[in-house]
Amino acid sequence: MKILKVYVRLVVLAGFLAAGWLPMHAQEPREIVRVAMQAELNADLNDHSHWRYRDAESDGTDKVSIVVETGHGSVKRLIGRNGRPLSEAEARVEDERVKTFIHDPAQLAKQKKDGQQDGKNAEELLRMLPDAFTWKMQSDDGENITLNFEPNPKFSPPDMQGRVLGQMAGKLVVNKGQNRIVTISGKLTQDVTIGWGLLGRLRGGGTFRVERREVTPGMWQITETHVHIEGKVLFFKSIGQQQDEMQTDFMQMPDGITLEQAAEMSKSLTATLK
Repeated sequence: MKILKVYVRLVVLAGFLAAGWLPMHAQEPREIVRVAMQAELNADLNDHSHWRYRDAESDGTDKVSIVVETGHGSVKRLIGRNGRPLSEAEARVEDERVKTFIHDPAQLAKQKKDGQQDGKNAEELLRMLPDAFTWKMQSDDGENITLNFEPNPKFSPPDMQGRVLGQMAGKLVVNKGQNRIVTISGKLTQDVTIGWGLLGRLRGGGTFRVERREVTPGMWQITETHVHIEGKVLFFKSIGQQQDEMQTDFMQMPDGITLEQAAEMSKSLTATLK
């Protein structure tokens, strides 16, 4: 399960970033992606914003949480499960978990390390995008431009992450006014094996879709993630990744917010964001 989640996350993170500022009408599809890749990487370096939002996940269990980001880490407080708010006893347990987390250097360090690794891997995959696929223009409705992508048979992936990326096919929708991603969606065109099939296999036909929206002027965030991929890992143990996630009620946080303030904010907003 962990292998599958990592691969899906990296493919999606790489896809999110494949748009930046460039004159699309004057570029070939692959050049659009190539120039956008560098433009988005440059923009990402300058984005130090932090956000509060409501996160609703369905991956076998329906969960609703409040997430508050800070420069020291993110506080995620569970507020509901399976269509009902937490009981008073469950809320007390969750409050203790949050308090323990924000005062545990090991957990905070792990969260930071995981985030940095995700960012590094996403950047590496992003740099593969222009060559990993063949790109075609599908449509231009004046507001959005849509590009289709398919595996490039000439692409030689440098690692397993590249192999997974290179077997995706789908579409990329970009807002022309700001040249930002609106939608990226696709599917695995064939099975992807790990260790000649002995360690794992992701089943072809699995799908993903990610939606992004402008939450404040010039600032875009992921608002929906849908992943439905199945396979086998570790000597034919069946696994599945069925995830639907929606993020709403975004609010930008002030600079310098502490973890303690974030924890208190997530608690005080429990009733209003249920």
